[in-house]
Amino acid sequence: MLTGKQRAMLKAESHDYKPVINIGKFSLTDDVIKATDEALEARELIKIKILNNNMDDPKDILSELLDKLNAEFVNHVGNIFTIYRKNDDNKFGL
Repeated sequence: MLTGKQRAMLKAESHDYKPVINIGKFSLTDDVIKATDEALEARELIKIKILNNNMDDPKDILSELLDKLNAEFVNHVGNIFTIYRKNDDNKFGL
C-alpha cells in the first residue's frame, strides 16, 4: 500500500510519461494483461490509456488489472491511469 507522499512522488515522476498500454474495444485480453505485466517489470511505473471505443467501465477494468498484476493505483486523468508495481530493481526507492 502506498502512502500519500509515495503516491505524490510517483505522480510527479510520471507527469511526462506517455501511455505504454492502450486498452481498446476488446477490453482486458490475456495479451493486454501480459503486455502490462512486462511493462511493469521493465519500468515499475506506467500509464495506461482506455480508448473511447471501449464500452466497459474504466474503473472495473482498472480494478481487475490491479488485482491480476498485484499493482498499485497512483493517479488518473480522464481515461489515462498511472499504476506502479515494485520490482527487483526498485528504481524509485519505495
